[in-house]
Amino acid sequence: MAMRILEVKKENCPAARLIGKKYKNTPNWGEWWENGWFSILEKIERLPMNGDAYIGAVHIANGMPERWIGMFFPTDTHVPYGFEYIDIAPMEYAVCYLYDKENSGDFYTMDTHNMCLDELKALGLKRKEDDWCFERYSCPGFTTPDEKGNVILDYAISIED
Repeated sequence: MAMRILEVKKENCPAARLIGKKYKNTPNWGEWWENGWFSILEKIERLPMNGDAYIGAVHIANGMPERWIGMFFPTDTHVPYGFEYIDIAPMEYAVCYLYDKENSGDFYTMDTHNMCLDELKALGLKRKEDDWCFERYSCPGFTTPDEKGNVILDYAISIED
């Protein structure tokens, strides 16, 4: 079965602090598991936003893509030693719930991004250029495959109000 969009929902995110690591090139998810960095963030006393989801995010900064791995927290959350943060203004975004086999590379392609943009356009929603797009790895949707071996990845795109 090919990757498909199950549904699209419009959501609102209050001001948030993305705590994690910034990458100029391809993010290194492997080092997060090797170094136990998610477990450090999970110990922060303030509850993370978006449940217990891990976040892979990108936006344009100074004309170049800036990529992040981390978790969303309230803006006044203390940043643990060795981590970076970026405060994100409140935003409206559309979430495409992507459905495919566990470990599918199709989740992370430009074709999938463009398919989501086409779906937003069909719904009358307009992407906010150069603003945030993020993957939300939610539990259990992304971590526990269904009876067909498929998982759900939440792919969010910032939209204009």
